[in-house]
Amino acid sequence: MSEKGGSVTILLTGATGYIGRRLKHRLLNDGDVTLRLFVKQGQSVTQREKVEVVEGNTFDRESLDKALRGIDCAYYLIHSMGSDNYRELDQKSARNFLDACIQNKVKRIIYLGGLGEKESASEHLLSRIETGEILSSRPESIQTLWFRAGVIIGSGSASFEIIRNLVEKLPFMITPQWVNTLCQPSAERDVIEYLAQASKLNTEESCVIDIGSEMMSYKNLLLGYARAVGLKRTLIPVPFFSPKLSSYWLTLMTPVPYSVASALIEGLKSEVLVKNDHASTLFSTIIPMRYDEAVKAAVEEIKHTQIISRWSDASGEAWEVNHSDLADAVFTDRQIIPLEGIPEEKLFATICSVGGNNGWFGYELLWKVRGVIDKLFGGYGLSRGRRDPKILRLGDSVDFWKVVDFQENKRLLLFAQMKLPGKAWLEFLIKENKLYQTAYFYPHGLLGRLYWYSMFPFHLFIFRGMAKNLIRKAHNNLPHPKDAGSFRA
Repeated sequence: MSEKGGSVTILLTGATGYIGRRLKHRLLNDGDVTLRLFVKQGQSVTQREKVEVVEGNTFDRESLDKALRGIDCAYYLIHSMGSDNYRELDQKSARNFLDACIQNKVKRIIYLGGLGEKESASEHLLSRIETGEILSSRPESIQTLWFRAGVIIGSGSASFEIIRNLVEKLPFMITPQWVNTLCQPSAERDVIEYLAQASKLNTEESCVIDIGSEMMSYKNLLLGYARAVGLKRTLIPVPFFSPKLSSYWLTLMTPVPYSVASALIEGLKSEVLVKNDHASTLFSTIIPMRYDEAVKAAVEEIKHTQIISRWSDASGEAWEVNHSDLADAVFTDRQIIPLEGIPEEKLFATICSVGGNNGWFGYELLWKVRGVIDKLFGGYGLSRGRRDPKILRLGDSVDFWKVVDFQENKRLLLFAQMKLPGKAWLEFLIKENKLYQTAYFYPHGLLGRLYWYSMFPFHLFIFRGMAKNLIRKAHNNLPHPKDAGSFRA
């Protein structure tokens, strides 16, 4: 590596995920960094004018070599949690990445994994540990800095969202015995700062770097949040809460789906504690935030809608579906309404406010019922909400939808991440002085067709009412005629 303070050329993988997006912002503030992003085809990337973007994946050696060519330091923030065989995919991905880094003479790999011991680790954590072992297996050829963190406390993180929702919704909590398990949480800001400084760390040795603040139980995580925000809460541990029951409970009470909840619950049975002091010796300028400080900082970000990224940003299945040709959808529901003099940017701004606390512009009860059903089947439901109440960007989650195409003042395409016997999209298109609102559905077999026909009567009300109410809302937001001179379309 270059001497500390020198220029460095960086490849960032996982740039659309929770940590990756925030790390990207931090690295772009460093004037001595040349940044390249390696993303899946079609994934959301902002600030393209400041970065080079290479599309591909770690299973495609040609695109991987292209991404790593000329790189000094490569961040590995990739995992395959959404797949059934994620451990196998994680191992193959890590090996491919390591081999390509060595082949392209990369000097340093920086990896973020999880705290915990291999002997007692959950399946999810074990995969992270195995990934770290693979990336660290060639110290004679490449240096690897392997960071390990426990619960990350920051606005939008999955762990923080669970803590926040449980504490704010439930004055009394009947909890499993795992709430007495010990952990050492880390503030999201600290994790980002460790990772950012690691690119220029003046050391030649590979190293495992454990990070975390004060030691506490998960019970004290919950009670500590309550104290930090001025709430009084009571926890009652009981022995009969199985991991599966706990996962369903988190799914119903928090924004995370069953797949995320079950992975987190499985990991809560084992202690995740710092086992070395390398963080303090190698990064002496970073003083870890106390847990209560991290909570207050995260809450302030939420209050001021300054959430840069969320745990759901990188939901992989949305990007692996072909969205380019919806004309062949088996079923469609299209509403076409004239703009009636409404400027396109005003209508588009209204369209971009759908979901979350703003609702879906009519028949809110039906939307809520659909959200509850989705939760019961292990989906996201409506509780995932939005990152920002007004602003959308490519990759944002909106309740149980994902933004997969965003063309300013022209097109918003949402992909359904709810549990469905098929694939569904909702498109808002402004052209020829009209709003074209279209629901598309690709059914999976007979069950998918039965689903569409059973929902069709509800769609008649929901989608027709939504289109009309969007036009009405946009019209109501127009300036008063006496102020018309100050408005420019």
